[in-house]
Amino acid sequence: MGVLRSVRAGQWRSREAPGPAAVGLSLSWIGDERIAVSGVPSAQMVARLAEQGVTHVVNCRPRVQVRWYGDLAAERAALGSDRVAHAPMQDHGLPQRPAAWAAAARFAARVLDDQPQAAVLIHCSAGRRRSVMVAYAVLRLRGHDRSQAAALLLRYRKEAVLVPAYVRSVEQWLAATRSTPT
Repeated sequence: MGVLRSVRAGQWRSREAPGPAAVGLSLSWIGDERIAVSGVPSAQMVARLAEQGVTHVVNCRPRVQVRWYGDLAAERAALGSDRVAHAPMQDHGLPQRPAAWAAAARFAARVLDDQPQAAVLIHCSAGRRRSVMVAYAVLRLRGHDRSQAAALLLRYRKEAVLVPAYVRSVEQWLAATRSTPT
């Protein structure tokens, strides 16, 4: 509760342990796609996201983590609630349920399609697996085939890991979505 009160007061107190994010945020821009992938931004970096060109955020951290650390609340306070989506997922290497991430992937794809000046940061804790999965889904929604989407992510985000179960989750969801009449 103290974290949320401090966010509302404009003074976010991070419970984040010192590490790479405390020094600075390393955004990996994915080619010309206006998608960035990273680990969780520190409190200082959340305030500076707009300076780095970020207009929207997809946070892929589990509910318990965003409640404890306050990063989702801080992102919404900094950018506005309508510019931040949450894809609450655990990083377990098993198939990910579309109910947890599909709306956030659609959100990012829609923003990029409708707003030519928009740029979306997709992050999880380390920027290696869950955020890469959602970025992969966004690229697939925007017309990239499997190999193009994978190649872009692996080329521009050196830390990226395309977990086979996560990729299958995206592909199965896309197949089901495309086979369902609108």
